[in-house]
Amino acid sequence: MTSIVCGTPQTAGLTEWHTACNKCGYESAALHGAINEQPVGAPVDEDARELGLKPLRQENFRHIVDIARRLTPTGARSLLDVGCAHGWFLETARERFEVLGIEPDALVGGRTAARGLPVRQGYFPDALLPGESFDVIVFNDVIEHIPDIDAALDACYARLNEGGLLILNLPSSAGFFYRLSKTFARIGWRSPFERLWQKDLPSPHVHYFGPGNLERLVNRHGFECVHASELPSLRAKGLLERIRCAGNISGPSLYLQYAAALCTIPVLRIFPSDIIVSVFRKQ
Repeated sequence: MTSIVCGTPQTAGLTEWHTACNKCGYESAALHGAINEQPVGAPVDEDARELGLKPLRQENFRHIVDIARRLTPTGARSLLDVGCAHGWFLETARERFEVLGIEPDALVGGRTAARGLPVRQGYFPDALLPGESFDVIVFNDVIEHIPDIDAALDACYARLNEGGLLILNLPSSAGFFYRLSKTFARIGWRSPFERLWQKDLPSPHVHYFGPGNLERLVNRHGFECVHASELPSLRAKGLLERIRCAGNISGPSLYLQYAAALCTIPVLRIFPSDIIVSVFRKQ
C-alpha cells in the first residue's frame, strides 16, 4: 500500500492490519466495516454509546457551529451533516442553518428521524438528489471511516456551492491518547490501540491523520484551509459509558482504561488533543 497523502510506500505498523508512512505520517488500517450487517448481540450498545458520547459531542458541536457562523458568507444557509448518527449536530446547527443529515446505519438513522430531524438513510453522495448542493458540508468523526476518501473529497467539491465550507472533525494521530496507545501496543498491550481504531466494530477507522498531512490531502482536491484547531477529547461525564459501549472490552480492561483516562483529565491541556477540526473553503 502507498500513502494517499504523498504516494510513498507504507511500512508495516504495530499489527498485521496497520500500516504507516514514514515520510508524511499518514496511517491506515486494513479493517472492514459491516454497517447494517450486525448480528443479534453485536458489540455496540447504542444506548450506552449515546450516554457516553453526548456530553462531549454537544459541547464540541456548539464550537463547530460557531466556527461555521463566522466563516460562512452572508446569506449562506444550507448545511449537510454526513454521517449524522444520533442527530446531535443537526439539533445544534439548525438554529443557524437549514440542515440535512445522511446516515448509513438504518437503525441509528431511523431513531434520529423518528425525533423529527431531517435524515436520509444511505451513503454520501449517493443519498443526495441530482443537482443538490450546500453551503457547508460537515463530517463529524466520519471521514476517517471512508475507504475511498479521495472520491469523497471530490464529491464534496462537486456538491458545495461557490466558496462553500468543508468542515472535518476527526481524531488526530498527534493526540496524547493515540500516541500513548501506540506505546502500549509496542510492549504488547494492544487493546487501547485497537479501541481507538474501533477494530471489530461495525464501522472501524481506516485512516489516521495529523493536521499537516490532512491539509495536504484536502488541498489537492481544490480546497484551501481557513481554520484549524483542537477540541477537547475527554470529559469525566459519560466517560465510563463511552468506553463500555464497545462490548468486546473485558471487565478488568474496561475499568483499567477508565481509571487511566480519568486520571489524565487534569493534565490533558498541556498535551496535543486527540480531536482536531479543520475548515476548508472551496476555491
